[in-house]
Amino acid sequence: MHGEYKVHGGKLVIADLEVRDNKLADVQISGDFFLEPPEALADIRSALEGLRADASAETLTDTMKAKLRPEAALIGFSLESIAIAVRRALGVARTWRDFEWQIIDSKAVSPAMHIALDDVLAREVAAGRRAPTLRFWEWERPAIIIGSFQSLKNEVDLEATRELGVEVVRRATGGGAMFVEPGTAITYSLYAPGDLVDGMSFADSYAFLDNWVLKALNELGVDAFYKPLNDISSSKGKIGGAAQKRYAGGTVLHHVTMAYDMDAAKMMQVLRIGREKLSDKGTASAAKRVDPVRSQTGLARREVIDRMKATFADLNGGAEGAITAEEYSAAERRAAEKFATEEWLNTIP
Repeated sequence: MHGEYKVHGGKLVIADLEVRDNKLADVQISGDFFLEPPEALADIRSALEGLRADASAETLTDTMKAKLRPEAALIGFSLESIAIAVRRALGVARTWRDFEWQIIDSKAVSPAMHIALDDVLAREVAAGRRAPTLRFWEWERPAIIIGSFQSLKNEVDLEATRELGVEVVRRATGGGAMFVEPGTAITYSLYAPGDLVDGMSFADSYAFLDNWVLKALNELGVDAFYKPLNDISSSKGKIGGAAQKRYAGGTVLHHVTMAYDMDAAKMMQVLRIGREKLSDKGTASAAKRVDPVRSQTGLARREVIDRMKATFADLNGGAEGAITAEEYSAAERRAAEKFATEEWLNTIP
């Protein structure tokens, strides 16, 4: 049995093994990684040999950690990455190409509807009624979307939002506030099966799920890279941020907003950017914290999105899809019941 896992920003890990009496046998671990001392590879193989074939990723990792000599240095890979490669060899952990992805370029809707659609589509994937999906958003109006655990009054200047016609909504995922206007941001959501990130830590799954977009940006001439925990950045500054939510049934909602050509001055008016965030930058530099995609690519926003869709399909597969009438209706109900209500917005005043 053969399994491979490419560490984000690191090396390729390969597992070759057999299964005898439901136990791992003849385990070989290889790849283009670095390991010192070389004898530590024998520790890893010995730890895996004889383990049950249905062992969890955590069990595989903990067993290797217990038997690995203390002075061992793993460079470009980790014990967790070995566990993922082993489980892929066993056919337990799955890859992007094991799923039939849909790619949706949805119409502009209200901010509350976008949040509701995320909730509805993630639940549809979890229930098996929808294929794993990549959805691009179109913003109908200016908005601030705050994280599920943020204080409304601490993050938003509500008087300024009323004066400037900016709607405020709260999303179901954590993270920071984001300011968007039609045509100024590129936002997408992944509704991915939990099997895709099986064995990965929560932090590792962020980089893994956005690896495809880093490649897309690189192809567009942006030297994009991932900055833990959840930022897409470049040598010229931050480009965007990601957030996640896990649903019962295993589905992962992972969404990202990247700045294309934002109005930084207006952002400063409606968002209360905390002094702590600016302590090492100075207020004058706050408008430069997010570096627009437009300035680094020179391309129209629509062309950037089309190129991103093409890269995703080339790497992971995917066919054009659409949101059904039933899903739109369910999202309208969900927005009315929760995401468009003052009660939800003021969960943390």
